[in-house]
Amino acid sequence: MNDRMPESEHGPAGRLRRRGFLGALAAGTTAALGQQSAVAAPAAATRPVFLGTYTSQPGGGSGVGLAAYHPVTGRITGSGVLTGVADPSYLALSPDRRTLYAVRENADGAVTAVRLAADGAHRVLGSRSTGGAGPCHLSVHPSGRWLLSANYLSGSVAVHPVDPVTGALGERTDLVTHSAPPPGPGQDGPHAHQIVTSPDGGHVLAVDLGNDTVYSYRLDPLAGTLSQVSTAPLRPGAGPRHLTFHPGGRWAYLANELDNTAVVCAYDPATGRLAPGAPQSTGTGPGTSYPAQFLVSPDGRYAYLANRGHNSLSRYAVEDRGARLRLLDTVPVGGDFPRHIAFSPDHRLLFAGNQRSHTVTVFRVDPRSGQLRSTGEPFEAPMPVCVLPL
Repeated sequence: MNDRMPESEHGPAGRLRRRGFLGALAAGTTAALGQQSAVAAPAAATRPVFLGTYTSQPGGGSGVGLAAYHPVTGRITGSGVLTGVADPSYLALSPDRRTLYAVRENADGAVTAVRLAADGAHRVLGSRSTGGAGPCHLSVHPSGRWLLSANYLSGSVAVHPVDPVTGALGERTDLVTHSAPPPGPGQDGPHAHQIVTSPDGGHVLAVDLGNDTVYSYRLDPLAGTLSQVSTAPLRPGAGPRHLTFHPGGRWAYLANELDNTAVVCAYDPATGRLAPGAPQSTGTGPGTSYPAQFLVSPDGRYAYLANRGHNSLSRYAVEDRGARLRLLDTVPVGGDFPRHIAFSPDHRLLFAGNQRSHTVTVFRVDPRSGQLRSTGEPFEAPMPVCVLPL
C-alpha cells in the first residue's frame, strides 16, 4: 500500500482543512448538547471528548461515550453514546483526526473504525479481527496507513492497513506472538499490553506484561509486516504496562504495573534498542498501586503517572534532557482506579478516567510548575477506561 499522505493533505491548505473539520466537529458536538451546556459555558467554545468503556461488564456502558468539554473550565457535559462498538476499552485517533479507532476487548478480539462527522452523525465503518483475544491497546502509525494493536490475552501484536481516503480497515497484514522469553513469575504466558511507534517513526515497540519484556520491531511501510530487531528485558515480575517517549526521542518512561515502579529507558533511534535503567519510586509507598500510564508535557519538563491502587497522579521533574525523573509529589486523583489519563490538545488540561468510581476528573496543568489543580466536580460516566479529548 502507498505509504505517503495524499498531496492534497500536505502543506498549509491541508492543515487548514483539518483544522476546519475539527472546528466543525467541535461545533457539531456543542449543538448536540442543548441548552444546559449553553448556560454553563459559551457553546461555541466546547470541544469533543470520546470515552472508552466495557459493554460486557456490569456497570459498563453501551458503546463509545460522547461528550464535550470546555477548554478553559474543564467542565464536561455528556451528549450520548455511539452504539455498535462492543467493549471499546481503548481509543485512538487518526493523524488527520477524521477517524476514530477502538479495540473490541473480548475473546473474539477486533478493531473497529468510526468515521467522525461534524454534525455528530458518526458512522461505524466496520471491524476486523486482530487474530487474538483481549486486545487492550491500539495506535495509528504516524503515516496514517497502518493500525497497530496489542492482544493482551494472546500475547500478540497485529497490523491492519488503513484506507487513505475513507479510514476504513483492511484485512490484517501481520500477527506476531511473543513466544520468548518465558513468562514472568505468576504469569501464564505473554500478555501484550501496548504497541506504539517511536517518535522518529523508525521502529514499533510492544510492551509485554506477561514476560517482562519490551520488543522492538521494524515495520515494512509497503507490506505492513513486523520484523523484530531487539528485546529489552525488565526484572522478573516487573509487569511492564505502558511506555511513553520524551519529546526529544532519546528517552522513554515505563510504568511497571506489578512491582510498583517507574523506569527511565534509553532509546537508540538507529537500532531501535531500548535500554531500561534502574527502577524507581512512584511515590505511593509500600504495596502495589498498579501504575497505569505515563504522560509527558510537550516541553519535556514534567511527567505524570497514574496510580490505580493509590488513586493518585505522581508528578516528576524531567532532568538531564530526559535522562532522569525526579519525583515531586503525588496528587489525589479524585476518583477510584485511574485507568487512563490524557492531555487536551493544548495540554492545559489533564483528564483521568476512573474505572471503579465511574467518573472522569479534570485537572488544570500549570505550564511553569507542572502542578495539577482540580477543575471541579467529576463527570459521571459508565466505567470510563479511556478518555480521548479532541
